[in-house]
Amino acid sequence: MRSRAPLAIVGLLAASLAAVPAHAERLIVSVSNHRVTVTPNYSGGELVLFGSVEKDDKTPSNRNNYDLVVTVSGPRADMVTRRKERKFGIWINTDSRQFLQVPGYLALFSNRPFDEIASPEVQRRQQLGLNNVLLMQRVGPDFADVVPNDPFRSAFVRLRSEHGLYREATSAVTFLTPTLFRTGIPLPAEVPIGTYNVEIKLFSDGALVTKTETAFEIVKVGFEQFVATTARQNGLVYGLVTAFMALMTGWMASIVFRKD
Repeated sequence: MRSRAPLAIVGLLAASLAAVPAHAERLIVSVSNHRVTVTPNYSGGELVLFGSVEKDDKTPSNRNNYDLVVTVSGPRADMVTRRKERKFGIWINTDSRQFLQVPGYLALFSNRPFDEIASPEVQRRQQLGLNNVLLMQRVGPDFADVVPNDPFRSAFVRLRSEHGLYREATSAVTFLTPTLFRTGIPLPAEVPIGTYNVEIKLFSDGALVTKTETAFEIVKVGFEQFVATTARQNGLVYGLVTAFMALMTGWMASIVFRKD
């Protein structure tokens, strides 16, 4: 019995490894700049994501048509969407919905419409398209993602889209050759500061073949960043300097506008 146990374990390991599908393709990707600096006069820009599909001897010989979906998500934070209604001649907030740790920037790009890439079930499972991306919300005492046509969810996506922070483009990915591709990542002037994750998914015949990830960072430079860093790392010094500047400003104003 002792001699059979190791053999049984080896057999189970071999069976489990055999059940894991081997990737017949590999994605090689990069972005044109992994660190974007934002200055006080920053008005927006664009990065370029480019890459290729590398095949090996396991790739089916008849597999030549690929689809690509790129998802770019920025730093996450809690956000609130409020509903306003006109009452007694004025607009007031009547209800609100809190969105939990949702991306500050979200973009989904593909080479053709998502409905042509995969079935609705695959789209939901792989979160293809803004309607299928999970946006967790606080609904009463619970946490959940609601249907795409929920008024608060629709308003949240619409408001972010109007500022260029949420976007979807189904013809933004271009295959330069059957295996070489590129796409642009537009960055609006209001782009949040932080780390951005880029997920690239490769599809063929409606099924996910492989995926990979990369990232880039957006940082603020200049005097504003110096002030923000000082306030975060040396709170006491920042508070004392701010109070001193306020006192000096008030004293100078009293001299300039003094009436003799």
